[in-house]
Amino acid sequence: MVVGLVAAAVALGGNAFRVKLDGEKKIEHALNRLTFGPRPTGAEAVRKTGLKKWIDAQLHPERLTENPALQAKLAPLETLRMNGAELARKYPRRPGAAKKASGPAMRKLAAASTEDRRKMLEQYAPPQVVAYDLVESKLLRAVYSDRQLAEVLADFWFNHFNVYLDKGADRYLVTSYERDAIRPRALGNFPDLLRATAQHPAMLFYLDNWQSVDPKAVAGRGRLAKRARGLNENYARELLELHTLGVDGGYTQQDVIEVARCFTGWTLRVPRGGGEFYFNERMHDRGEKTVLGVKIRAGGGLGDGLQVLEIVSQHPSTARFVSGKLAQRFVADEPPPALVEKMAQTFTKTGGDLRAVMKTMLDSGEFWSQGAYRSKMKSPLEMVASAVRSLDAQVDSAFVLAQAVGRLGQPLYRKREPTGYSNSSEEWVNTSGLLGRMNFATALASNQLPGVKAAPERAEGAGLRLGSPEFQRR
Repeated sequence: MVVGLVAAAVALGGNAFRVKLDGEKKIEHALNRLTFGPRPTGAEAVRKTGLKKWIDAQLHPERLTENPALQAKLAPLETLRMNGAELARKYPRRPGAAKKASGPAMRKLAAASTEDRRKMLEQYAPPQVVAYDLVESKLLRAVYSDRQLAEVLADFWFNHFNVYLDKGADRYLVTSYERDAIRPRALGNFPDLLRATAQHPAMLFYLDNWQSVDPKAVAGRGRLAKRARGLNENYARELLELHTLGVDGGYTQQDVIEVARCFTGWTLRVPRGGGEFYFNERMHDRGEKTVLGVKIRAGGGLGDGLQVLEIVSQHPSTARFVSGKLAQRFVADEPPPALVEKMAQTFTKTGGDLRAVMKTMLDSGEFWSQGAYRSKMKSPLEMVASAVRSLDAQVDSAFVLAQAVGRLGQPLYRKREPTGYSNSSEEWVNTSGLLGRMNFATALASNQLPGVKAAPERAEGAGLRLGSPEFQRR
């Protein structure tokens, strides 16, 4: 049925983006696209505020007082407030801990309270406390936050600038990456966001740029030369292909090499100790480079990489690529080219003001059209969070919710590939996934999930509704 609905939407083609939604559908659409799903009283709250004012408030989350219930639930998750060095000291890896962690004690995790679960993790697998707090906080924010658009965008941008939690030192670096680089800039300025991710230890470690050096700089240096891996193109390639210009953005393999040269020496101090960024002048390629037709003078240092970030931020392909990804997330799997172009023009005119780009999209007829309405499949995170929100369920522990998201194909913070999870519905339309969603909906509605309690009047008969193909769409 879901595949049939998708096919029907595609068959309408561009015409559907010229059919306007009426008032009630607009409210439903706004709640489905700009939040993790409506609460039972959500539509009434929007009517009371007024749709335009409600959207403006979501675009300025700093003006909204955060839900006290969420703040109380986040308070015990102490790792969220620590830096990488503190996390590495307090939650060190212990040889043999994995074997112990696979025993009967760890099988009790799902049924344990939040406090007991943290104690068990500290005993058997200390670094997993950090991971636990991250996934717990993401689900709690998705369910409880009143700054819903900010949470949706924090998830979007983390996915855009994806890093993998379980890669070595990133166990201790992802927390500050999301907290300090991503979240404060989700509605800010794209060049600032790009710089913050480029210089963050989590990204430098994940894409191996911390080991990228000018081969000439280590020639003849004995043991140092043997340890050094020379020029590493990983970050340079993903910067151009995934973060800015896009795969068809007009760069060449030579541009990748030149960009990699510019970022030599961007490295870390003591990576596995929770490292911090620093620029190693001795390991930097100081020769002249040419990136996308722009000459970067010889003799530069840290500024070579910063100049690259400026060049790609201002490139027309970046404006179109970033706008296209936002439109795909919020409008349709194949957004109208005219809308993407309008957003790209705003991006260019404002120097990458992401709030302005979002506003251009939200002011467009395409966003408020039949072509966009209920045209997208929810990701596992969206499905789980929206089901909990629709039942107004009380979440004392989000551990089982995170497990459910993982089983449905989207383990949080654990996408190995730098592509991040897809924004396209096609990724989530498969038989096993839909069956898993129905099973989750049944368990949630019948209050079989430890730590999650739906009110009986909300839960009665809700299993079929939450598991239905219609509920899977947003």
